[in-house]
Amino acid sequence: MSESESVARSESESVARSESESVARSESESVARSESESPRPDAGVDHRDALPEDLDVSAYVGPYQFPDNSRRRIPGLLYLIIAAGCVLLYVLANDTWAFVNEGWLWAAAALTVTAVICFTSGWRMTVKEVDALVAAQQALGFPVGHASAQQVWRGLRSRPTWRVLCYSIEDPPQRRGLVLVDAVDGRVVEQLVEDNPETWG
Repeated sequence: MSESESVARSESESVARSESESVARSESESVARSESESPRPDAGVDHRDALPEDLDVSAYVGPYQFPDNSRRRIPGLLYLIIAAGCVLLYVLANDTWAFVNEGWLWAAAALTVTAVICFTSGWRMTVKEVDALVAAQQALGFPVGHASAQQVWRGLRSRPTWRVLCYSIEDPPQRRGLVLVDAVDGRVVEQLVEDNPETWG
């Protein structure tokens, strides 16, 4: 092969290489340009903070269900089972294991007392919030406008009670009353009626 032919071949190869590089560069530039010019899917959309679904009040589906106090019997049963295990461990391993002593019996006694408290205070609520509002209105003796009920507990055995605050139907209300309704049997425990001292603007 002559020197002129090799020079011509190398020049043609360099020209072809430069042309292919320029074509690839132009294609990449056109793709980048089209991507930058095309609108983003979320363009023009305002991003705002949102509450979780369980805290979204717009998803309200019904009245709030107060938990029943009878669920206290579940931990009471667990305490009794643990107390029985402590007594059984003391009986079986008192003479063989050094860490088993009379303290296990004291722990079983404390757990048993706690279980008794759980069982005796585990009242089953039969009076709902709506029933307490009706009983309060009947006890007050005046037409009720705004009213609200709150669950409280009375006595050493934590008997569940509805504390109902009521306002008369006038605007602004002229009278208000506070009624305690037993959540177990529905009887009115206590009531108080007075003129409304509040000033409503």
